[in-house]
Amino acid sequence: MKSYVAILGISLIALVSCKKAEETPKVIYENEQKTTEVNYQKIDSTEIKIADLPIKFDGTNYLLHPLGDVRVYNTGSSKYGSSKTNQVSYTISNYSSPEITGFISNIMFQHKDSLSLKPLTTNRMEILAITYLDELALKSQRQLLVYTLVDADTNKDGRYDDNDIKTLYLSNIDGSKFVKLTPDLHELLDWKVVDDKLYFRTIEDINKNGEFDSKDAVHYASVKLLEKECKAEPYNPLN
Repeated sequence: MKSYVAILGISLIALVSCKKAEETPKVIYENEQKTTEVNYQKIDSTEIKIADLPIKFDGTNYLLHPLGDVRVYNTGSSKYGSSKTNQVSYTISNYSSPEITGFISNIMFQHKDSLSLKPLTTNRMEILAITYLDELALKSQRQLLVYTLVDADTNKDGRYDDNDIKTLYLSNIDGSKFVKLTPDLHELLDWKVVDDKLYFRTIEDINKNGEFDSKDAVHYASVKLLEKECKAEPYNPLN
């Protein structure tokens, strides 16, 4: 019995070691190890997308149409036998005020009294969350959206997903002045709004090993949301 347990333990260690070896780093650097910029891929106009029904945040005049892909899921087996079956989902986003979440490749903006639509971006992206700053709007009449998204295939696996670096963006309620707040190749940790300021933290892969861990540097920044041009200003709460 002891021999069996020992063999099982060795097998589990080997299995864990193999899994760790197969894990893909979040960043794969091309050419020089000191790369600090990413290349943004343009949207392929030949790709066929679908749109969710429009979403309108309370107190605003703009409709948001989330765009994305039809998703096919493998259920493993059918109720009539052991053969695999596929289920198709046409749902791109989920809305729970004041936030939209999902796997969104772009947003089309439309004024409620207009027929014209305008895209948020021409770059390829995977938008994971959109938050309307409703409390700020009530206090100041400034209507802003905060985005958590992936804007580059940083691990070079051909996909834009949670395995790539997450970034923070900001725009007006109509999609204009869409601006990136986090530095290139910094992973967003979290963000929050206090009064009229947005605070966020990022982590930088300072040893360029492709992973984010305790040996890397955490950075802090804030954004004055009532300024005409919103931009991130670094600060250090540890000083």
